[in-house]
Amino acid sequence: MLPFEKALETVLNSARPLGTERVSLADAVNRVLAEDVKSDMDMPPFNKSAMDGYACRRSDLSDDLEVIEIIPAGYTPAKSIGPGQCAKIMTGGVVPEGADCVVMKEYVETRRPRASGEEGRETRDENRESRIRFVGEKTKDNICRRGEDIKAGDVVLRKGELLKPQHIAVLASVGHANPIVSKAPRVGIIATGSELVDPGTVPEPCQIRNSNSSQLAAQARSMGAAVTDYGITKDTKEAIDNTFKKVAAANDVIIVSGGVSVGDFDFVPDILRRNNIDLLFEGIAVKPGKPSVFGVSEDLYCFGLPGNPMSTFVQFEILIKPFLYKLMGCERRGENVRMALDASVERKKTERQAWFPVAITAAGTVKLIEYHGSAHISSLCPADGLISMDVGVSQIEKGTPVPVRLI
Repeated sequence: MLPFEKALETVLNSARPLGTERVSLADAVNRVLAEDVKSDMDMPPFNKSAMDGYACRRSDLSDDLEVIEIIPAGYTPAKSIGPGQCAKIMTGGVVPEGADCVVMKEYVETRRPRASGEEGRETRDENRESRIRFVGEKTKDNICRRGEDIKAGDVVLRKGELLKPQHIAVLASVGHANPIVSKAPRVGIIATGSELVDPGTVPEPCQIRNSNSSQLAAQARSMGAAVTDYGITKDTKEAIDNTFKKVAAANDVIIVSGGVSVGDFDFVPDILRRNNIDLLFEGIAVKPGKPSVFGVSEDLYCFGLPGNPMSTFVQFEILIKPFLYKLMGCERRGENVRMALDASVERKKTERQAWFPVAITAAGTVKLIEYHGSAHISSLCPADGLISMDVGVSQIEKGTPVPVRLI
């Protein structure tokens, strides 16, 4: 059996870029940038008020100030601030010339003009104050300076960046409405097994519902792949071969679940060879997922995974996901954090790397989730991640910091 790290290296070294395309911002999430992106303007593009308050000169803060203008966001000031003057300004408004600070309205005492015919009474119109006085002890400038975040021409996002919602906001803010991204891999999902039925079918006593296809499709879609689920294929050479040919004609990557072990009806490796797929490995020293296979042709990548759902899930996370990211132009192997174990973990057999589901505790540690083997897919529902034990390791002590692969 091939060591897992060697299998991962083999898979990643096989990945070749699929080309690029332009997409809209709406379609850019989970895609990978294929170009550096520069800002077309300073950000902020003007001196911007960080508060609702009054724009004035710091040197005048001890005096009564005349309110000469009201500046809402999106409005160009008509006046500049001179000695003894200020402008009422809203958050996001353009700070007028002459002002060097904005005092918060909470630290200002307003003095409104008298209403006509009502001597001695103040008007209730908040926008009619004519003078103010700063009553705080001190104030920050409360001004976001032009270009303090980004200067025009600055590179704001680098080629190879995996685009998340925060990156979409940056693209929008610099006017990059149609970014160039790596093409999304077309992934075809095949489930083999004469015992399988669709999720909406009530199984006979000898049958089980096909969960692998839905799971694998969801995993691939969540990272930006273009996925087609080709359903269930019976355990015959003819059926598998016919399905494989159809899927191969329309996809860049094929993921087959089931039919890869050593049973009498495990035909997948042989079918791959018949279709000119060069198998680069058959079997990995890992648990779950030992019988996994990987092969390539000139323009196709093929993964064969065991039929047990824990095996398909884990192997996708630790082997296929890094490969798909590499195919998309992104060097990313998954999100890992280091956390301490809340209890010791032990095992008897150590000839394979082993992966276990864990949950993050309120104390900031991780605890092992009860896990009955490679068919126990529901054990992943309360899981936050996976941890591994290397070949030859039989125990990890309580309190040991371990890498946690977040899922």
